[in-house]
Amino acid sequence: MKINKLKINSYGKLKEKEIDFSHNINIIYGKNEAGKSTLLNFIIHCFYGISKNKKGKEISDFERYIPWVGEEFSGKLAYELDNQETFEIYRDFKKRNPKVYNEHKEEISKAFNVDKNKGNEFFYEQTKIDETLFLSTILVNQKEVVLPKQEQHILIQKIANLVGTGEDNVSFKRAIERIDRRKLEEIGTERSREKPINLISKERERLEKEKKEIEKCINIKYEIEEERKILNQRIEKLENKNKCLKEIKLVQENEKIEKEKIKIKINLKNENDKKIEIIKNHMNELQTEDKQVEEKKKEIHIEKHKLNKKTVLLFIGILVIYGLLYIGIKNKYINFIFPFTVLIIFIFYFIAKNKIKNKEKKIKKSIEKINFQKNNLNYEINLLEKNNIELENEIKELQHNFTLMITVKKEKIKNTYIQEIEENKIRELIQLEDINSAIQELEDKISHQKIALHTLELDNRNIEEKLEKLSTIEEELIRYHQEMDSLKNLEKSINLAKQVLSEAYEEMKNTVTPKFTEALSKMIAEITNRKYTNVRWNDEIGLIVELENGNYMPATRLSIGTIDQLYLSLRLAMVEELSEEKMPIILDEAFAYYDAERLKNMLTYIAKRFKDYQVMIFSCTNREKEILEELGLPYHFIEI
Repeated sequence: MKINKLKINSYGKLKEKEIDFSHNINIIYGKNEAGKSTLLNFIIHCFYGISKNKKGKEISDFERYIPWVGEEFSGKLAYELDNQETFEIYRDFKKRNPKVYNEHKEEISKAFNVDKNKGNEFFYEQTKIDETLFLSTILVNQKEVVLPKQEQHILIQKIANLVGTGEDNVSFKRAIERIDRRKLEEIGTERSREKPINLISKERERLEKEKKEIEKCINIKYEIEEERKILNQRIEKLENKNKCLKEIKLVQENEKIEKEKIKIKINLKNENDKKIEIIKNHMNELQTEDKQVEEKKKEIHIEKHKLNKKTVLLFIGILVIYGLLYIGIKNKYINFIFPFTVLIIFIFYFIAKNKIKNKEKKIKKSIEKINFQKNNLNYEINLLEKNNIELENEIKELQHNFTLMITVKKEKIKNTYIQEIEENKIRELIQLEDINSAIQELEDKISHQKIALHTLELDNRNIEEKLEKLSTIEEELIRYHQEMDSLKNLEKSINLAKQVLSEAYEEMKNTVTPKFTEALSKMIAEITNRKYTNVRWNDEIGLIVELENGNYMPATRLSIGTIDQLYLSLRLAMVEELSEEKMPIILDEAFAYYDAERLKNMLTYIAKRFKDYQVMIFSCTNREKEILEELGLPYHFIEI
């Protein structure tokens, strides 16, 4: 497979850029920050899409490369498979899926599977290489070929894995360890603790013990049921008695109310009697006062009679005296004296008579007032006596109704509760005076009985929950039995897998390992100018290298630079094994720390070994260009 050309509309700092690639070695040159990494990521994201997930970075690739202004975030890439079929990918990076065109410019995007997470998987279906494999094998950057010394053992392990199993991330020992670890974690042993087999055994023992304890509760449940029946009967009797008492209390309260009504009527009658008595006393007082007025009236009559008598006698006497004086004296003044005297007499008479009349008027008013009061008092007495008659009738009626009502209600109580309470007991209750104390005492008994019943119900509920749990426990026991069988079957499967893996590893050591050690030996010889010519694999030590004097040395003791070259060579060799397609080899600043001799050896090796592969070398220097020119090797130079 080869990338023919690409067109960038706008992607990161790159805009309106078109680049054609050679089918062999391409040098993409640019100073730092010129856009080489942006171009490389454009190629990757054309094939696999761009992620909005940060994946541990400060910002996501989408946020990193999207233009700051509202420009088109898109581009196109043209490539050719080994069967000479050509395709074009158009990516609008703001959208999830690309548009894929065949050599006739027909869109064939729907011909490929679309994963809900990864999007359209056209490139994986064509090459069988996913993004992770692409980044870990085909793309080699500076960080992967130059490691600090403290990480050297990681790289050695990757090389050992490649040689031992054909995969740099697969180690037989680690695989066996993982199988054993999985067996321990997912199954466990008799000596392990807190592992599935141990936990299941513990749970089974616990459930069996719990099952036995619950089965004991069955008899207890029957005992509780019997006791509950007895308590319910007691409570029912006590509550019936309490209802009876409350109805008796109600009757007693009604009786008190009716008696109070009668008492009120009697008190009203007594009050009326007292009022009548008071009025009669007042009448007696008026009678006395009336007698006194009559006496005064008689006295005035006598006084009036005396005045008339005295006036007549006085007038007769004056008339006699005047006659005598007139006969005897014959004085002219006597004629004047007599009328004057008569006039004075009449004046005094009328004055005295007027006083008597005033007294008579007063006597008359007193008599009228007394008569008026007597009439009023007689009216009040009649009214009160009439009211008393009505009260007596009402009292008699209330007493009759009261007696009848109380008798009926008591009989009703007897008839209602005669089946629950004996008749003589009901009579005792009816005659009970301190009914409130009896009700309170009875309610206390009911409360205690209900508390006892509630306690029994709680016990019964707990037992029922346990009994309900019994079926669950039995189901769990069956499930744990099945899980135990599954664990045993899994253990057999794991043991079988371990056996098959061991057999496969032995076969691998006899087939793949010789192939890789032979290839690695040739590579290390060419890269190191035959300083190291033989690389072997040892189960105990791992990867070993033969020195010029014939002695063997563990690969961990090689220089970091040699290990880097060794790993890069193996990565390049793996390209042939990844896919049926001859995938492009992308080297991003992979030789930044190589000296001139190592770089020359590596470029010579790449040009010779991978002459049918497209190679892309991203570099910020002209070293690769100069060495290729020195070696007379063809290349295509692209400047960013």
